[in-house]
Amino acid sequence: MTSKTIDRSRSNILFLILGGFFITNAVIAEFIGVKIFSLEKTFGYNPVSLSFFGEKGLSFNLSVGVIMWPVVFIMTDVINEYYGRKGVRFLSFLTVGLICYAFVMVSFAIGVEPADFWLDLNKDLKPDINYAYSRIFGQGLWIIIGSITAFLVGQIVDVLVFHRLRKLTGESMAWLRATGSTLVSQLVDSFVVLYIAFYIGGDWTMLNVLAVGLVQYIYKFSIAVLLTPAIYLAHWAIDHFLGTELAEVLKKEASE
Repeated sequence: MTSKTIDRSRSNILFLILGGFFITNAVIAEFIGVKIFSLEKTFGYNPVSLSFFGEKGLSFNLSVGVIMWPVVFIMTDVINEYYGRKGVRFLSFLTVGLICYAFVMVSFAIGVEPADFWLDLNKDLKPDINYAYSRIFGQGLWIIIGSITAFLVGQIVDVLVFHRLRKLTGESMAWLRATGSTLVSQLVDSFVVLYIAFYIGGDWTMLNVLAVGLVQYIYKFSIAVLLTPAIYLAHWAIDHFLGTELAEVLKKEASE
């Protein structure tokens, strides 16, 4: 086995690690996202009261899934850097397929008849354990469609912006193409999911979508900026794992 083969094997191992982390974060975000949390109260502060587009009393009440999604989009940029458009598109479509598969399996799990002894063991719960199980793991069809569509559209936008910025900056200013593409893609993601899930699939007005989407984007914008140093940490770790020579080869191939 030649050193070159060993190097390529390392690049394959890295792609599996990055891809596994990428897919896992996306799937987890989908299923934990049913919980809505207060960002302010989590840090011990009273909720803010914002007003956008005539909608008053808005605060940072967010789906728990937003904790994971910024990580997914940063992973997108790291994969973009070393494996290019093809790598990101492959993982994005694979992730959507696996999320759909997971929802089908969860729907099946919700639909099967619970055992009597399981209900008896948890009979003190109000509402009953089977109802709680279905409410926690089950999500509305429009929410699922909105979330998956927003993810896929966001990924496509991220790739386009990332490579446009890469052409302008070359190999320098990694923070600009990584953070810049994340900010644009998450702007799209924030509004697409609400538009499909609650405007098309619910009774929200367009002003509701714009107001709540803006609040969510303020959070995502802030997190993306704060996580910018993580891009350089990831690059350092990957370059160290691959070796400088192979890392440069992958980056060059990814930019083509």
